[in-house]
Amino acid sequence: MLRSPFFWLILSLIALLLLTTLAPAEKSLGTNVRVVYLHGVWVWAALAAFLLAGIVGSVGLILRSDSIHGWSRALGRTGLTFWITYLPISILAMQANWNGLFLTEPRWRMAMIFAITGLLLQAGLTLLGRPVWASIGNIIYLVALFMAIRTTENVMHPPSPILNSNAPRIQLYFGVLLLLTFFAAWQTARIWHLLEKAHPEENRLSQEPSSPLL
Repeated sequence: MLRSPFFWLILSLIALLLLTTLAPAEKSLGTNVRVVYLHGVWVWAALAAFLLAGIVGSVGLILRSDSIHGWSRALGRTGLTFWITYLPISILAMQANWNGLFLTEPRWRMAMIFAITGLLLQAGLTLLGRPVWASIGNIIYLVALFMAIRTTENVMHPPSPILNSNAPRIQLYFGVLLLLTFFAAWQTARIWHLLEKAHPEENRLSQEPSSPLL
């Protein structure tokens, strides 16, 4: 059981929930800042997974290794898992701190677009089957996402409110929460990789040429 990523994922999610409820309040947002903490670490975990998926995919292309491509696929799916689940957390943060939903906010619209695009991409990569396509797709997605983040303006979304805080206690807490979230993301990647290895025949058959018609 101790070697199971499912066990460690559940344990880390419980720890994240408990740690979030004990988060230090902030002067202007009060206890509502707790959902902002969770929102922040969830986004960072998604971006870290996408970044690793692109890096690992590049290494896989250089080494021509299907096993490395498999890890790129798992990390890409992990990034998408955290990216999609961050959207409802973002809605909670809007409601708690802005007293309403501002779904036309540029950053939120960009996040929704890339959630839908990511779902379509991962579905397409699954249908293609060959692990090398996962690496190629993850690299393209990573470049497009980071370009969109750089060019999307902030209207109501403040830039890194926690990192720019003058309270070391809040930054320390955020760092601990971020490390725990990274740990949960790693367990999620392990689960996706196990699911990948559970269907080796599908990947093998997708790489074999079709038999010629007689």
